[in-house]
Amino acid sequence: MPTIEEKLAAAKADLADRGGVLVAFSGGVDSSVVAAIAHDALGDDAVACTAKSETLPDAELEDARRVAGEIGIRHELAEFSELDDPAFVANDDDRCYHCRTMRLGTMFETAERLGIDVVCDGTNADDVDAGHRPGLRAVDELDAYSPLLQHDISKAEVRELADDYGLSVADKPSMACLSSRIPTGLEVTEERLSRIERAETLLRRWGFSQFRVRDHDGLARIEVGDDELRRALDEEFVRAAREHFMELGFDHVTLDLHGYQTGSVSPESESASDEPLVEDVFAAEYPTDGA
Repeated sequence: MPTIEEKLAAAKADLADRGGVLVAFSGGVDSSVVAAIAHDALGDDAVACTAKSETLPDAELEDARRVAGEIGIRHELAEFSELDDPAFVANDDDRCYHCRTMRLGTMFETAERLGIDVVCDGTNADDVDAGHRPGLRAVDELDAYSPLLQHDISKAEVRELADDYGLSVADKPSMACLSSRIPTGLEVTEERLSRIERAETLLRRWGFSQFRVRDHDGLARIEVGDDELRRALDEEFVRAAREHFMELGFDHVTLDLHGYQTGSVSPESESASDEPLVEDVFAAEYPTDGA
């Protein structure tokens, strides 16, 4: 079995032979490692491109810009709107397929404009066995290249490589797009996406790390990691969450005692795999969204 060093060398040599690549770059650990390898192999002939839409939180866009700077890779933005597609808005079992098709399609359009033939994504070797992932079908159909998958680099190895490259996202929890917080069958709207993003911004400011705010047609269901659940039961947090979430437009606010679960509103739930550490938030003040 190849070592991680051998896998890295093979992926780097592979990308170097491509002449130039555009990396579909979210700023998460997978796409960041692909971008770092590509920049290592190709220098200025590697470009990272972030697709900006209503489902991308502003905080994630800022992370992408920051990490691209850490890598030293050229960073482009490509704007589009998933809400232009009725199939995406309908939010059926294939929402992620429709989203990834549009997102990668935007990547290919940008690559063509820049004179680049190859678009890479961050699919890793563990993703193919990770449950309900209709977005992977779009990767196959559009013929995006997945160097982590091609060279059998697992999620754990991705994090190890990110640490070796000195990337600040080495331990960053997985972050799916905002539409993943809306239960299958409930329409994706700009109003719902906006209040979800603002609610999660509050949780981030209050010191939580692994979390989701699920929007059940006006009922906010807060999920936090197991290590943070006790903190979420703090009376001051409960009072602040209820007050400020209702100000954002939610009718009811609940805490899910099962804790954070990836894909908990999707057709097939996936298990969480990240266990980040967070600061103690018992002593934290709870500012409003505008603070």
